[in-house]
Amino acid sequence: MGVGAEVVIVVPVLGRPQNVKPLLDSIRETTPTGRVLFVADPGDHEEHRAIEAEGEEMLIVDGNYAKKINRAIEETDEPLIFQGADDLRFYPGWLEAAKAKLAPGIGVVGVNDLNSKRVMAGTHADHALITREYTKLGTIDDPTKVLHERYPHEYVDDEFIETAKMRGAFVSAPDSIVEHLHPNSGKGEMDELYSKAGRRMLIGRMIFRWRRRKWAGRSAPDRA
Repeated sequence: MGVGAEVVIVVPVLGRPQNVKPLLDSIRETTPTGRVLFVADPGDHEEHRAIEAEGEEMLIVDGNYAKKINRAIEETDEPLIFQGADDLRFYPGWLEAAKAKLAPGIGVVGVNDLNSKRVMAGTHADHALITREYTKLGTIDDPTKVLHERYPHEYVDDEFIETAKMRGAFVSAPDSIVEHLHPNSGKGEMDELYSKAGRRMLIGRMIFRWRRRKWAGRSAPDRA
């Protein structure tokens, strides 16, 4: 899986080896020509073994979600990148529905996670299909990074999507379904990573509010 792929599905992972096979089963069923690239911490040996057992590619990065996504983008060359996670379920036709939303100037397509009210309303995306061309724009203040790396985890997606909106580059694809199996909606089991979200959010919210002045109020470019 992955030879000559048009899309690389990047999956940052940490301490959830049990999620590897179910995730891959859904990808293999729905995206047989896609490339999957797991990005794991150096010492996460159980995760490493689960990925190796499935014969998939793995990149070792000592860092948070944003650092793992950024490094994976640097190390790949497929024209499309899916910003993923290990608690997702891909539905048939997700990629085709997302690609159908691509157009001149559109570089970020949010998928429907069947979980978040904002996402299902089409105003936000936790996970997105991104064009390689869009990644060259970087964050609002760093063209070398697609995601801002100071966020512990939460709110990195808010900055990414709000920046894409400011650039007129975001669109939602409600028919592109990649379900987020999150315990908040009763679709997953609570674990240590989920339970620490509240503490991370306090930090992430402060960073987001401080950085938001960099793009808030700026208008999208005129593509006419």
